[in-house]
Amino acid sequence: MKTIEHYIAHNVCFVKLNRPKVYNSFNQEMALYLQTILKDCETNPEVRAVLLTGEGKAFCAGQDLQEITDPNGPKLDAIVREHYNPIVSLLRRIEKPIVCAVNGVAAGAGANIALACDITLAAESAVFIQAFSKIGLIPDSGGTFFLPRMIGLQRATALMMLAEKVSATDAENLGMIYKVYSDEILQEESLKIVTKLAQLPTIGLGLTKRALNQSMTNNLTEQLALEEELQTRAGKTYDYKEGVASFLEKRTPKFKGN
Repeated sequence: MKTIEHYIAHNVCFVKLNRPKVYNSFNQEMALYLQTILKDCETNPEVRAVLLTGEGKAFCAGQDLQEITDPNGPKLDAIVREHYNPIVSLLRRIEKPIVCAVNGVAAGAGANIALACDITLAAESAVFIQAFSKIGLIPDSGGTFFLPRMIGLQRATALMMLAEKVSATDAENLGMIYKVYSDEILQEESLKIVTKLAQLPTIGLGLTKRALNQSMTNNLTEQLALEEELQTRAGKTYDYKEGVASFLEKRTPKFKGN
């Protein structure tokens, strides 16, 4: 059985973590396979958006601890450096919208991978747990970067040190995620959002993502200069011309992603 199921349809790459018996926890095979899939999404012109979710009751329980305790398995430093860091870097680097549908528990690296996506949705039954302190580790997979920026230093510190469960509703109220849906309609609503994104001017969306990424470290002067540069690039695309023409002609635009 493949550790990840994926396919492309309607310009969307659907990616499903598929180790449900261990709550879709990551082992080396799955981590490297996800990197391969994401790299293909980055370069494949057929892919204009990505939907990431999990099979079964969980989204992802983080690292498979059985692998860590295996004397022949990868060491902790290699797991962070070779498994999770490249995944998070790809999620942020790919200039295409990435939607995450958290269908259940998202713990440890699983929670932080979900938060690294562009638009994160969750089922009502989902919970987010910064579980690292329970085993004496620190949050990885970009957690110490993204979470304080989303919810503030005090709340992020408390959640990371206390390893408290955050319900999907509380995650939405805190600003950790975009929206919560009932379990029954999560996948349907996620499909609507990712399909809509794939039909939008995706070069412009990708440039927006680049600007947001750099806003994390730029000062205002640098960010204004970047906006000028990226707006100039966006203005040279087919989709910009189509968007303006369709507005003036009072018709639905037909964007091509170029």
